[in-house]
Amino acid sequence: MIYHLSLQAAGIISGAFLILISLPGLIKPDLASIAQKFPRSHVAGVFLLTICLVWTFWLLATIQMGEFSAFRRPLLIALPIGYGLALRFVDEFLAVRALGILCLLAAEPLLDAAFLRYEPSRLLITVFAYALIVAGLFWVAIPYVLRDQINWSTRSVFRWRCLHAIGFIYGGVILTLAFTRY
Repeated sequence: MIYHLSLQAAGIISGAFLILISLPGLIKPDLASIAQKFPRSHVAGVFLLTICLVWTFWLLATIQMGEFSAFRRPLLIALPIGYGLALRFVDEFLAVRALGILCLLAAEPLLDAAFLRYEPSRLLITVFAYALIVAGLFWVAIPYVLRDQINWSTRSVFRWRCLHAIGFIYGGVILTLAFTRY
């Protein structure tokens, strides 16, 4: 196990995250204009990519690599070089690609916490983790998909609020189950 996260902690984190992400969009629909600027935001891209660098560097430095432990030092050297090259040469949709990488990194602790647990409610966290994986894969490989998703969701205030209400309710259910079932 890389992460020692209980199912309750994973439920609290993912439920609180969904609520905190959904609440501003639910209350203030004019935030849609800010969301439309996100895919091409260089500041957000640098910030998210830096978080990904630190998280990945920590993982490489601490995980058991078994027979691949000889690759640890070259990977630890190549990671900051790749970070610098990405900042230098990946101008288009850097924020989207970094968000995709962050989604892929965040899904593993959630799946790890739900592994070998028998509560049927654990599937809510598992579904959220797999949604993060699918979204992350698409956003890293085809970053304009997030731009199109944001444009689709911001076409009407009703659609924007409905999607945020779904996220808010899903987060609330996960948070409630984290305190009552796990």
